[in-house]
Amino acid sequence: MKSKSPLQKKRPVFFVIPCLMSGGAERVLISLANHSAEQKIETVLIALNDGPPVYPINEGVKVIYLAKRKKNLYAHRMYFMLLIFYRLLCLLLKYRPLCVVSFITSANMWTGITCSITRTPFIVSERTSPNRTINQFNYINNQLAAFLYKKSIAVVVSAQAVEDCLRGNKAFKNLANIKRITNAVPAFEPVSLAKVHNRKFILGVGRLAYVKGFDQLIMAFSETKMDDVDLLIAGDGEEMTNLICMANNLGLKDRVIFVGPRTNLQDYYNQAMMFVLPSRNEGYPNALVEAMSFGCPCIAINCEFGPSEIIINEQNGLLVNNADISALSDAIVRLAHDPVLSNTLGNNAKNINQTNSSQKILKQWDNLILKPYAPLAFN
Repeated sequence: MKSKSPLQKKRPVFFVIPCLMSGGAERVLISLANHSAEQKIETVLIALNDGPPVYPINEGVKVIYLAKRKKNLYAHRMYFMLLIFYRLLCLLLKYRPLCVVSFITSANMWTGITCSITRTPFIVSERTSPNRTINQFNYINNQLAAFLYKKSIAVVVSAQAVEDCLRGNKAFKNLANIKRITNAVPAFEPVSLAKVHNRKFILGVGRLAYVKGFDQLIMAFSETKMDDVDLLIAGDGEEMTNLICMANNLGLKDRVIFVGPRTNLQDYYNQAMMFVLPSRNEGYPNALVEAMSFGCPCIAINCEFGPSEIIINEQNGLLVNNADISALSDAIVRLAHDPVLSNTLGNNAKNINQTNSSQKILKQWDNLILKPYAPLAFN
């Protein structure tokens, strides 16, 4: 009996991202990798940087860390770049994957370069505003990114506004392979009956970084003067110390509570009187989708990008103008004192379980990643 040729043998799918620590992009990519493994496809999850994953990864997913970056010295950065390039190239040559899916611009660039050399099909995905990433590149890097993105199977964006912003860059104006796939409602453990907090609370969830705008939320909360309500913020990040100092200086030491990363966010969403997204910038906010899926009444700053494509103002949530702290404070007070509005918004918000169902979203990814290579993936 003749042995199978290399092209007939079962081949893996790669997923590449800068790191596996907490973040919306990390959660989405891990869910895609888990889904791939559940279909009995050999799945390799590659992180450019070392760091423990916050979200659960299925046993069937092979996880590889390419490097551990500690210093910002120029010589070390060059070494890090060469190491990433060499190790990713070696993995592509060793495994000969069917397809490589990468999230976030830095990973997209390395994926595009190494896949172009090895002639490996690849998909890139921009997960936030191009104004923070590609549109900040110098001319040479901008042209290189455009060249690589044009060679990809698809450039996946989660929001129409992200595509519009990308096309605003002259080098990307005529991209013919952009595809929009929104984020799915993630699977959570069943809701617990145990209370997560002993008072009424407003909830914020996300990485504690300037772009996520938690300073705006704390300021707006301070202006509400609602003494019977606390503000709980779930997440971790580089702005933690500054945010704690801000809350203390505003006399909110005992009422703004940083609960850290939580594995039971479903209980927080289920028990919160409202959820607030105060971001200065987004791609397609996972936390907002999650909160709405539990019927939690939501307020979001109408930042770039995503909130206005998720919330229909006054129907399934409230949108306030970007950087308008007073408007955010007024919206919080309004929602807190209008139970009819709160119930209406919460009930309508649950429709996101249908529009953004994991079954629907994963099918779109399957059609993009696996459909062209189905015989090779499953034989």
